Amino acid sequence: MNKNDLTYEELYRQGCEELETAGIGEAKTDARLLLEWCCGTDRNTLLAHGERAVTEAECGRYAACIDRRRRRVPLQHITGEQEFMGLTFEVNKDVLIPRQDTEVLVEEVMRYLHDGMRILDMCTGSGCILLSLLRYSNDCTGVGADLSGEALAIAARNAERILGAGAMEKVAFVQGDLFEKISGQDRFDMIVSNPPYIKTDVIDTLMPEVSRHEPRLALDGHEDGLFFYRRIIAQAEKFLAGGGMLFFEIGYDQGAAVRLLMEEAGYTDVEVVRDYAGFDRVVCGGSHV
Repeated sequence: MNKNDLTYEELYRQGCEELETAGIGEAKTDARLLLEWCCGTDRNTLLAHGERAVTEAECGRYAACIDRRRRRVPLQHITGEQEFMGLTFEVNKDVLIPRQDTEVLVEEVMRYLHDGMRILDMCTGSGCILLSLLRYSNDCTGVGADLSGEALAIAARNAERILGAGAMEKVAFVQGDLFEKISGQDRFDMIVSNPPYIKTDVIDTLMPEVSRHEPRLALDGHEDGLFFYRRIIAQAEKFLAGGGMLFFEIGYDQGAAVRLLMEEAGYTDVEVVRDYAGFDRVVCGGSHV
């Protein structure tokens, strides 16, 4: 990039050109968002103040960001943030980037969530599911469990960001293999999970932003993608309160299989919920205890 006497709009157009040449699908959007992040501006700046001069420092930051994005580093790993359910979460290479599809899971849980309920978020990652539920409810508390200590460190910081002072009075995070560190005396009104569900042999075929940069631990659902659904379904009943519910996010082609697993385990009123694109996205059902 030429850093001499560039305007804001010119710098943006250079960023677009570089990302388009690199084959980035959302080149114009990513170029704009990175420019806003580097310059501390907003969307209106490009529309209303495109002639604004940019400093050499801003040009340098932007060039570095465009170079990383051109090499398929996810936008969210560059900015360190992702919007989810109207909230801003910290993310990095240690957690799955929250996706709009997962908002369908949160919205479905909220249909059944009442004040004062206790929630377990299995495979919590960034904590986006659990913390969104706690933020948008009254007097609910929760536990987030994950095998990754690095992910839990991000989740804890997000708890302070999303829930504010006293966050740890509402939420706790535990490190372990699924229910390994969850107390056998503990009971939850709801267990929610977005577990790893991609077939092992499919991961390397995904877009580079996912296959190279997102944690494999959060993606790999083993040979058929159903490994963690089986394990969670087999154990969840012991941790659900009477009348409690189990909720899963699923892949677009896993609705029938996960529904059958839950029904065979004795869950009642098992339902498959579609996302806004019409794909199966959530499976939920009630405890039979």
